[in-house]
Amino acid sequence: MSGSCYGVLSIHMESSTSFLTKFLICFSICIAGNLLTGELSADPPSYNRDIRPILSDKCFFCHGPDEEDRQADLRLDDEASAKEYAIVAGNLDESLLIQRILSDDEFEQMPPPDSGKSLTESEIQLLSEWIQSGAEYEPYWAYVPPRSTPVPDPGAHADWATTDIDRFIAARMNEESLSPSPQADPVTLVRRLYFDLIGLPPSPEIVDQFAKSPTPESYEMLVDDLLASRHFGERMAAYWLDLVRFADTVGYHGDQDHNISPYRDWVISAFNADVPFDEFTKSQLAGDLINDEDLNQLIASGYNRLLQTSHEGGLQPKEYLAIYAADRVRNVSAVWMGATVGCAQCHNHKYDPYTIEDFYSLAAFFADVDEAQHFKLGSNALPTRRPPEIPIFSPEQKERLSEIDEALTQLTEEDSEERADLEKEKKTIEKNARWTMITKSIEPRTMRVLPRGNWLDDSGPIVEAAVPRFLGQVNHQGDRATRLDLADWLTDPEDGVGGLTARVQVNRFWYLLFGTGLSRSLDDFGGQGEPPSHPELLDYLALQFINSDWSIKKTIKQIVMSQAYRQSSVASESLRTKDPGNQLFARQSSFRLPAEMVRDNALVVSGLLNDDFGGSSAKPYQPVGYYRHLNFPPREYESDKDGKQYRRGVYMHWQRQFLHPMLKAFDAPSREECTAQRPRSNTPLAALVLMNDPTFVEAGRAFAERILTEADQADSDRIQFAFSECLSRNPDPVEQKILLDLLKRSRTVYQEDQTAAEQLLEVGLDPVEDISNKAELAAWTTVARAILNLNETITRN
Repeated sequence: MSGSCYGVLSIHMESSTSFLTKFLICFSICIAGNLLTGELSADPPSYNRDIRPILSDKCFFCHGPDEEDRQADLRLDDEASAKEYAIVAGNLDESLLIQRILSDDEFEQMPPPDSGKSLTESEIQLLSEWIQSGAEYEPYWAYVPPRSTPVPDPGAHADWATTDIDRFIAARMNEESLSPSPQADPVTLVRRLYFDLIGLPPSPEIVDQFAKSPTPESYEMLVDDLLASRHFGERMAAYWLDLVRFADTVGYHGDQDHNISPYRDWVISAFNADVPFDEFTKSQLAGDLINDEDLNQLIASGYNRLLQTSHEGGLQPKEYLAIYAADRVRNVSAVWMGATVGCAQCHNHKYDPYTIEDFYSLAAFFADVDEAQHFKLGSNALPTRRPPEIPIFSPEQKERLSEIDEALTQLTEEDSEERADLEKEKKTIEKNARWTMITKSIEPRTMRVLPRGNWLDDSGPIVEAAVPRFLGQVNHQGDRATRLDLADWLTDPEDGVGGLTARVQVNRFWYLLFGTGLSRSLDDFGGQGEPPSHPELLDYLALQFINSDWSIKKTIKQIVMSQAYRQSSVASESLRTKDPGNQLFARQSSFRLPAEMVRDNALVVSGLLNDDFGGSSAKPYQPVGYYRHLNFPPREYESDKDGKQYRRGVYMHWQRQFLHPMLKAFDAPSREECTAQRPRSNTPLAALVLMNDPTFVEAGRAFAERILTEADQADSDRIQFAFSECLSRNPDPVEQKILLDLLKRSRTVYQEDQTAAEQLLEVGLDPVEDISNKAELAAWTTVARAILNLNETITRN
């Protein structure tokens, strides 16, 4: 037996039981690591991939970056400290780290028993192999600029790998003895592209056209058409609005409405125009500093006003300015850096190198944002006032105002009546303008460190605007760094953290197109996050993103053109067992559509969708009394009574405290904080929403009208038409029989109970076409609702 193993086995043998336990653990280590012969695995553990996640989860809380709570003056995140006190490279029996982990003395054991943490045998094995192989530390992967590496040889999958993305994926498959899944069938590919790129289902005509000629050229043409669609911006905006916590209400206390919907429309337009991501960033963080006379820049600067605010009469302004500052730091660091800097609000970060000084220095960038006016002018009105705000006119309103102004200049004193009419019309238009909050720079407030985050404690040092010290410094001119300097730093790959920003964003693009990121930690690239499964591919995509002038459309096209993206999501049992989370990407993913798409899909299939662009937020049907607990002021929800009822989900009114029940049932967030990844639950509530929400009941009836008027007369033909419209395929014999039986039973029910038929058909605003046989329409409505409730209908494959 080697000396190293003997050293491990010789630790703490006070009892035969403890000796046997330690022997079994260490024997497994020895066998797995080939330590009995002194040999190591051909591929020793990687610090970033294998070791740091263990240390971060189990050790850094007491032996990490936070100096104030550090125990025994030991830092396991720092190589020099770790190797001075706890690790002897290549020597297990001399490494205190392993000794303390294996100890059964409660006063020596690490992690301490009362910490609630312990290491698994596989984790102990990895640590042992790593120490035995030299205990090499690596710079933390997220804080090192992306590196260009040679595209790997795809080996046995050379014929399959047609793009560089495929070659990276294929190389990892070779290591894992996997093969790619077959390409998805043409129908699945079309539906996948439509949902992923514009969030809407394809028409049967589009599906049939591609299915007849699924060539590489027609596939690329389809991709280009979808990227050029104005619905692309709506699909991408729905995700971005989760990140920046966009909502129509203030969030705190009375949760009153506030004016911000033009910001949402600007985001949609920016995605459609493929505004480079660095410009997209600068406009939001500092549009007012770029050009305070440019309307679009001012609207974009509304990002800085998206946080939650309070309009309670007795609030303490100083307290809430501290709360607002912390909110902004949490969001900007999460959205752009994938960082949890918010954890340093009260003390140094426990797991990452962010200090409390870093936190308040970042907050100082936003010390010039005018956010205090509402303390005096804000009210319980709907909407409440949050100056500074500006009026926004639609293109039609702008044109008419211009015509009125021109006409007024032509009038003489004798035209007093006409002048009065025009001025009255002008005032009416101005009164109906949409208002939106903007950012206005004022004299910066003094920012100081708040010890333990206490807004009453002014004993902390004053700090100037600065980026986290370990990440360098921000270049600036003038007396202080500004929000524009911060935006430049966030997107500068040379003198800033543009590489980190690019990594964070392309990881999220990958998530949108595969259902999981290359790193599953979409909002935490720090020590508590998960390292990427394909780090070289993540770096490759980040550099491609930067080199494309930060083009979102080019990056997304690059991903969807890969063979990896086109794989089937149907996986063998062995593949699901080996890779249950699909982090090796030997298949595509199948997952439920986001809440907004579930709604949009039903509206498109039924023919009800109003696809107008922009405008004020829409208010769909909602249960009566849902707002009964909202006060200051008390209010009743009034759903839209016109075409706005059928707007896309991205335009829905977002009430933070009382999110629309349909959105909530399908896991949409309240948007109080940055949400990079929504959960995907599977509950009876979701099925009940699809069956009983008036939007889906009305969609079922409108779909039934389409079935009766657009399909052939035979029942079987009508069911085939319904499947083609909703699922882009024909029903199989079993499905056909089930639905025909449902139709037969429903006919009987509604023929015997005309009142029930009438009640069903009265749901919703859309008028029922003049039809003599209401029982027939009600029966088909039941069939249509069943089809809209299918799991396949709300699933992206």
